[in-house]
Amino acid sequence: MKKFILIYLISHSLLIANEYAIVANKSIHEASLGQIKALFLKKSSYIKNKKVVPVNLSSRNPIRIHFEKHILHMSFNRLKSYWTKQHYLGHRPPISMKSQKSIKTFIKKVDGSIGYMELKNVDDELSILYKWSE
Repeated sequence: MKKFILIYLISHSLLIANEYAIVANKSIHEASLGQIKALFLKKSSYIKNKKVVPVNLSSRNPIRIHFEKHILHMSFNRLKSYWTKQHYLGHRPPISMKSQKSIKTFIKKVDGSIGYMELKNVDDELSILYKWSE
């Protein structure tokens, strides 16, 4: 019986997907995935004449790794190489914050800011631009 319960718990936990969201300050209502990618790679700074401030989680944060894989379609090493090249062109990566809570607070207070977090941490003071699960 214990073996059955253990197998059930493991298989059930594999079926529960983690859900994530790209969120923005209420001043931003929509953005395409192409626009979001361009913003986080600093190829663009505006959505509909609105200056946008992208915010990342720290580089080894699992949520950031999911974001880079599913939204930017880039591995850690590829992104590191990208920013090394951009550095020599005078471009800097988006600012990074340590927690989802700090990103959430920043986005609520800074007009035009955009970031990502687990969907369960999103509230009605943020605009959801895109959702994905894994």
